[in-house]
Amino acid sequence: MLQHGGDVEEREFLALADAELARIEAALERLQTATEADWDFEIKPGGIIELDFGGGGKIIVNRHAAAREIWIAAKSGGFHFRPPAGSGEPWRDSRAGASLDETLSRCIAQQSS
Repeated sequence: MLQHGGDVEEREFLALADAELARIEAALERLQTATEADWDFEIKPGGIIELDFGGGGKIIVNRHAAAREIWIAAKSGGFHFRPPAGSGEPWRDSRAGASLDETLSRCIAQQSS
């Protein structure tokens, strides 16, 4: 698994980040199907997921290879997530410690209301 604080292999990070972004994409598709979502999303090149909300708001989820993090940019702020320390662990916010899933769910709920 990734070693924080040291030189992380970019290939390893990209593989983990791409797998996480694919998992998020699948979860967003399921959520849209199961609910009357007032938002849509688009996958963009370079590891970017862009969620568009009815009132013109956006949430951007992207991998940031230089920082070895996945970032979320939302109306409520910017959040940076580090790769899991072990198998089965979630990506965690580098400041608050919340999981990526918890934070993204909260951001979607806030921007949907």
